[in-house]
Amino acid sequence: MAVGWGGLVYAANNSVQGAKKEVEGGFDGDAPTAILIEASSGSVLFEKNADELRAPSSMMKLMTAEVVFNAIKKGEVKLTDEYRVSENAWRKGGAPSGGSTMFAAIHSKISVDDLLRGAIIQSGNDACMILAEAMAGNERTFATEMMTRRAREIGLTKSTFGNSSGLPDPANKMTVRELARLARHIILTHPDFYKLFGEREFTWNKIRQQNRNPLLNALEGADGLKTGHTRDGGYGMVGSAVQDGLRLIVVVNGLEDAGDRASEARKMLEWGFRNFEARTLFAAEQTVGWAKVFGGDSGSVKLTSSEPIKVMVQKNGTDKLIARVVYNGPVRAPVEAGQRIGFVKVWRGPNLAVEAPVVAAEPVARGSTVRRALDGVSELVIGMFRAGVEKL
Repeated sequence: MAVGWGGLVYAANNSVQGAKKEVEGGFDGDAPTAILIEASSGSVLFEKNADELRAPSSMMKLMTAEVVFNAIKKGEVKLTDEYRVSENAWRKGGAPSGGSTMFAAIHSKISVDDLLRGAIIQSGNDACMILAEAMAGNERTFATEMMTRRAREIGLTKSTFGNSSGLPDPANKMTVRELARLARHIILTHPDFYKLFGEREFTWNKIRQQNRNPLLNALEGADGLKTGHTRDGGYGMVGSAVQDGLRLIVVVNGLEDAGDRASEARKMLEWGFRNFEARTLFAAEQTVGWAKVFGGDSGSVKLTSSEPIKVMVQKNGTDKLIARVVYNGPVRAPVEAGQRIGFVKVWRGPNLAVEAPVVAAEPVARGSTVRRALDGVSELVIGMFRAGVEKL
């Protein structure tokens, strides 16, 4: 049934494959892979090959930084802790390497605070290696265990890591969608550390270096995050900006020129600010849908979200939105109030625009023996019917 503006539709619990490239409102991105999202809701404004795994280059340093941020938050690491610069980190990531570096001196000791600035502002490969070696014993373990484990904890299911810096390694693979999710996570979860990404310069070992993010001086409200380049990955960047209280995050990758990388990211952000606005689909605690319950004293349970569910829509009001409640069911009783049941997914046109968790609004107790038996028979009949349809 269509309701409200834009044709909001409640439909069956089916999955839809979003379009890999959407020409929306006259916009057509040039980057091989790209995504633009709104930070607060995670709503997707534009995507193109967003789930294609590619070398993330130095953009992968965001994952290294998040591991350190999380360790500090948990009290396992302090900003004042000092880590020694190994010969390996100095030779492979420092001045002799010829790559991006904070110019850490061999065998010196550097605080975590300064190493984070070296990794974020100067994109120092040596800074990342020093952090990795100190926290995990060696860089490979830091990447394959600590980075991978933390990535899965925050919902990055496809990303793999072979080192801490993003230097060429077959194991370094990320999608632009997961890079955007990572950036959003950092912005929302570590706001104090996020400020580091907007610092314009950093001096270490008497060498002053400018922040490598070209958006900081080219777009109003730009305040982060990271650029990247390798031969395999091409030129890419993760950027974010705020205008009139609206924060957008852009990720592009696979471009052939650093100038194209900057112009493409800026063009996409400007297009988003110019053409979109936030709309609330469901208020906090508003009924989103119902889930079928097995063996309960009620045959269904009401689903809500503790936070408002918002989606970005075009200001011209031409968007068609489709919302689906997706869950594995029927849900077995007893059900507790607040129990995570599934997700509400909202598509804008062919693209998945936002995905938000939904929970049981109320408890459902176990039903009587008779009720459970009837539910069992019902599920058996439904299963036999489905099996028959599949054979047809």
